[in-house]
Amino acid sequence: MTEVNRSGDRYDLGLLFTDGMPELDETAGYRGLVAARAAGITYRQLDYWARTSLVEPTIRGAAGSGSQRLYGFRDILVLKLIKSLLVTGISLQQIRTAVEQLRESGITDLAQTTLMSDGASVYLCTSNDEVIDLVSRGQGVFGIAVGKVLREVESSLVEINAAQADPMDELAARRATRAS
Repeated sequence: MTEVNRSGDRYDLGLLFTDGMPELDETAGYRGLVAARAAGITYRQLDYWARTSLVEPTIRGAAGSGSQRLYGFRDILVLKLIKSLLVTGISLQQIRTAVEQLRESGITDLAQTTLMSDGASVYLCTSNDEVIDLVSRGQGVFGIAVGKVLREVESSLVEINAAQADPMDELAARRATRAS
């Protein structure tokens, strides 16, 4: 799998997890409603974060009225991480700083990354030593293991895709209800 960063450079990411889960197509785009559902946020939050450039869809952005944004897997992972940070009380301004730091770091193995916070700042730790150092200085209050969040997003997308594979979609269910 290859990713393109903001400057157009390509680099190989490799597989982060297999864990017996079905492989998701990393190049697949997920519509806004699916991305929001998988990340556990509202569509209104998703729309706001896209309009304010917190998390812009990497597959396809909105190109006018009626067009749909398409989010990549990593976009949904970032959305879920933002949601996790918001739940812990971190301000959206600090989250913006953390997201930019995550983008700039160019980390390819997200499974080994932990986001730590002291309630005011967010720290990106890529090794156990960094986590221990941060906690020993009394700065880290809580941490979010990115690998765990990544697996949650994978599971959510698998469940959503399985639900969408059901031939009785929402529109078909409404029609069936009206017909009875």
